[in-house]
Amino acid sequence: MARARHTEFKGITAQRTVTVGKPRAEIYRFWRDLANLAFMEHLESVSVKDDKHSHWVAKGPAGKTLEWDAAIVREVENERIEWEPVQGSNMIGGGLVLFKDAPGGRGTEIQVVLMYDPPAGELGAAFAKLFGDNPSQMVREDLRRFKQLLETGEIPTINGQPHG
Repeated sequence: MARARHTEFKGITAQRTVTVGKPRAEIYRFWRDLANLAFMEHLESVSVKDDKHSHWVAKGPAGKTLEWDAAIVREVENERIEWEPVQGSNMIGGGLVLFKDAPGGRGTEIQVVLMYDPPAGELGAAFAKLFGDNPSQMVREDLRRFKQLLETGEIPTINGQPHG
């Protein structure tokens, strides 16, 4: 997903930014441990294979799971992590996370850009349903959970609570 590919990409792109009240190095370390990314609602797991490679499992519609392998292709410590699916993977696209100090010493701004171009067929339909009509909304909700987790140590939920 080199810069040229980013500007030429024709699939679906979702981009959001959030400010988290924690130091940039702390947030970068948390995100860089890819197994921590299971806070994302659609992810079941991310298994780290080595320093650059990982295996992702996402919840799909109708109880299906979607799996793919990804590789970190560009990284600048405390500033940037960029990844792509490995060749032969069922996923086409990639992503980028940028970390920078927020103005006024308010913590860290995190910008997430996800790009995907679901393959054709049944898997493509599953990806489309997984990411829904508004992938930016999904990224916004994931970043909201991330902010809650990093700032408070937990993600508040009403699951399992009685309703009135």
